[in-house]
Amino acid sequence: MSLNAWVATRKGLFEIAHRGSSAGWQIAGHSFVGDPVSMVLPGSDHGQFDGRMFAALNLGHFGVKLQASDDEGKTWRELPAPAYPSQPEGAEGPAWKLMQIWSLARSPAALWAGTLPGGLFKSVDGGESWALVESLWQRPERLGWFGGGYDAPGIHSICPHPNQPGELLLGISCGGVWHSADEGASWALRAKGMRADFMPPGQQEQENIQDPHRIARCEAAPEVLWCQHHNGIWRSSDNGLSWQELKAPLSSFGFAVAAHPLDPLTAWFVPAVKDERRIPVDGALVVNRSRDGGQTWQTLRTGLPQQHCYDLVYRHGLAVDENGQHLLMGSTTGGLWASDDGGDSWSTVSLNLPPIYAVQFG
Repeated sequence: MSLNAWVATRKGLFEIAHRGSSAGWQIAGHSFVGDPVSMVLPGSDHGQFDGRMFAALNLGHFGVKLQASDDEGKTWRELPAPAYPSQPEGAEGPAWKLMQIWSLARSPAALWAGTLPGGLFKSVDGGESWALVESLWQRPERLGWFGGGYDAPGIHSICPHPNQPGELLLGISCGGVWHSADEGASWALRAKGMRADFMPPGQQEQENIQDPHRIARCEAAPEVLWCQHHNGIWRSSDNGLSWQELKAPLSSFGFAVAAHPLDPLTAWFVPAVKDERRIPVDGALVVNRSRDGGQTWQTLRTGLPQQHCYDLVYRHGLAVDENGQHLLMGSTTGGLWASDDGGDSWSTVSLNLPPIYAVQFG
């Protein structure tokens, strides 16, 4: 069986390929050499402009760029990046200026881009043009959002509903969880049950200031959502209407989560020591997996570094394929590991890549 995946890093976009069990994963190509790639969206078998790939670049002084490929990454062309309208004089909140494309997603009728400083953009022409989703941007609650890992708030998780074309769920750091049932025309908060320990007493359960680090949906059972939050792990079985806290081994802090696409009871997380340190617990990189909805856990270590390891896995650094069998995990120190057995064991693809921002199958 042949598999392909993409690794977005601080110094370019890497293609990796799996050509059979004997060969394992190999680096097959490299685009945008030396340029920071903040997100990649591979082609898909469903949704708008199925075969078109997208790569978001953050070029500092030269700004945010968006590249597209219609030949599986062989060649690329630049498309207009999302752009904010002119900021009204005296408008509160962060500057209306695109700082980074933090997430990209495809639904049946549109493409979506989540950005810093907290704006959601929509394209209905394959990324040739973008429009700010004003209905979310103009919500009065937005002025209560604040930065998590960055100075400004940002949309890092975009979860379209596979069976409801107009339904969308977002994760925002720090701005909670938001849901739309009408293709983004209106929005409602869906962070009930989450808890922000970093806030003063009396404010910790406010939905609008929650810091979900990453949200993942089970494609086969889309009412089930898993969330790695700044203050723990949560799961929802009612499409985000309510969230239940789970306790995982070693640490419930981390950034990444992968939801099994076919089994709503299975998900993977990467635990870490929180806040000032942000390193693996006891210097050993592990993956926590639950197969029963978070009631019990397995801590998976085979093939991962277990001594003197300081790799952190970012929000988009853990991915699972469409069958739930293959996983990829990339770290801030350029380590890339693969599992072909649902996480039971891991093999090293590379330890010498640039810092990894995102991994995606496709």
